[in-house]
Amino acid sequence: MDKLLQGAIKFKEEDFNEHKELYESLKKAQNPDTLFVGCADSRVVPSRITGTLPGELFVVRNVGNIIPPFTHKNDAYLSTTSAIEYAVVVLGVQNIIVCGHSNCGACQALYDDNLGKNTEHLQKWIELLDPVKEQVSLLSPKTKAKRTWLTEQINIEVQINNLLSYPFIKEKFEKGELKIFGWYYIIETGEIMNYDLESKKFRVIQK
Repeated sequence: MDKLLQGAIKFKEEDFNEHKELYESLKKAQNPDTLFVGCADSRVVPSRITGTLPGELFVVRNVGNIIPPFTHKNDAYLSTTSAIEYAVVVLGVQNIIVCGHSNCGACQALYDDNLGKNTEHLQKWIELLDPVKEQVSLLSPKTKAKRTWLTEQINIEVQINNLLSYPFIKEKFEKGELKIFGWYYIIETGEIMNYDLESKKFRVIQK
């Protein structure tokens, strides 16, 4: 904890002062242009991998970068769904990035029937990944490594489809008012692969 306390002091003395005018401009309102839906994994830091400053990203993070499918019921998975609504409807973001990553614990948990005690909420949340598991199974991966790779990338595809199940998102997307990207971040190499919605393939982002 001492490290975090010292970090708070360092932030005020160094980082904050370096961008003091920026923080002053943000004191009354935010105007991000991008909604970033990512995993809660501590190794995935949205502002770090995108090189963005405060105020540029509206970030939603949860276990497995999951986007629950749209439903007319307003009592399910409210934390994520309300944040998506706020970003798109209220803030009017122009881009959405759905970012998964390598060695994802949520994708591994999908194949673990023994998560242990006191994980009832986690198990219920992971059930949202069942369509991903079904698609991977149809591909019959021969190794665990291949299964993991496919699961992590297909998860991104499925979450983009879930995103497009929201009528207000689909409408903006089809009008060209909203762009949607799927990213696969490889932790050990620093590479980010972008999902092409037309070709349905991942390609490494390059200059």
